Amino acid sequence: MNIINHIKHRKALDLVKPYIPGKPLWEVQKELRLARVIKLASNENPIGASPNALEVISNSLTRLNRYPDAHAVELKAAIASNLSLTTKQLIITNGADELITLISETYLEAEDEIIVPSPSFSEYDFGAHLMGAKVVPVPLDNEYQFNIDLILSAVTDRTKLVYICSPNNPTGTYLPKSKLEELLQSLPNHILVVFDSAYSHFATNEDYTNGLEYVRSGYPIIVLQTFSKIFGLAGLRVGFGVAPENIIQSIVRVKEPFNVNSLAQVAAAAAIMDEEHVEKSKQVNTAGRQQLYKAFRELGLEFIESMSNFILVKFGHNANEIYQQLLCQGVIVRYGDTWGMPQHLRISVGTADENTILIEEICSIMKRQLIHFKGEIK
Repeated sequence: MNIINHIKHRKALDLVKPYIPGKPLWEVQKELRLARVIKLASNENPIGASPNALEVISNSLTRLNRYPDAHAVELKAAIASNLSLTTKQLIITNGADELITLISETYLEAEDEIIVPSPSFSEYDFGAHLMGAKVVPVPLDNEYQFNIDLILSAVTDRTKLVYICSPNNPTGTYLPKSKLEELLQSLPNHILVVFDSAYSHFATNEDYTNGLEYVRSGYPIIVLQTFSKIFGLAGLRVGFGVAPENIIQSIVRVKEPFNVNSLAQVAAAAAIMDEEHVEKSKQVNTAGRQQLYKAFRELGLEFIESMSNFILVKFGHNANEIYQQLLCQGVIVRYGDTWGMPQHLRISVGTADENTILIEEICSIMKRQLIHFKGEIK
């Protein structure tokens, strides 16, 4: 019996584009029957999770029959101590992604507007479209830097949120402290700045800010952070937001009670105190960036010097072909068409050995393409 239903979804869903993650290791291994696969697509920590986090996870397995702490009290206390905050300035979420959705649910009505520099993280658009709000993209400049004047000129009486991802995904560029301060002082005080500093630990320039100082000063800003990057806990999905207390109180009203699991909470509390692991991760990333920069320069490839743990590289009209060939060789990177950049690949910084394999494979592909090209013009 064939039953046809006529249940219609909300009109807002017509604009919603589901997030498309990078291919997982196991899928590529199974699909292409490869013994060796390295993943440089999702900006993960290549040296793994904090050893302290792994230890407390092991010690907490016998308590999984209990619900997690709905208020994440111990994790909040650890974060507050580490970052010189109060626990009332914190909200713990199932990754930063959940927090983006919660912010949208808290502040956006149908027909409201959010301003998003472009290209950037697609989840900002997702949250707005979910609520029937309008996304106003503001292009980065020719060097993929933020243009504060353009952002301010995009503000209307419908603007509720301004998103800034710094360092920005996928470009690796950032908003200097002086420019963030200019933006905060110029915006009407009813507009919330959502400052996503998920990659802040990798930034090395002196004029970078993770935005926390402006929370402490009481500005209408919420800073997004994650344990998926420097702390190596991407598989546990835990992030947090930092904002003035009244903003946190509003967002908590739409949060599910048990949104972050027990293992994620104890692991994150241990990881944020593991200074040795954080420092080692920074060193591996900084050295890895320089290793890749050197290789890209020698290959004549255009790239953006990054303040993050990934590099945006321009391969031209062959970018998709190179992406596919790297995949066939067991090297997973991210094709730029996700951000409307079909000539680019975003490459996560790996270990020295992983970076070497990537470089060798790119050299091999480019050499084959050159031979093919020379054959065609004879």
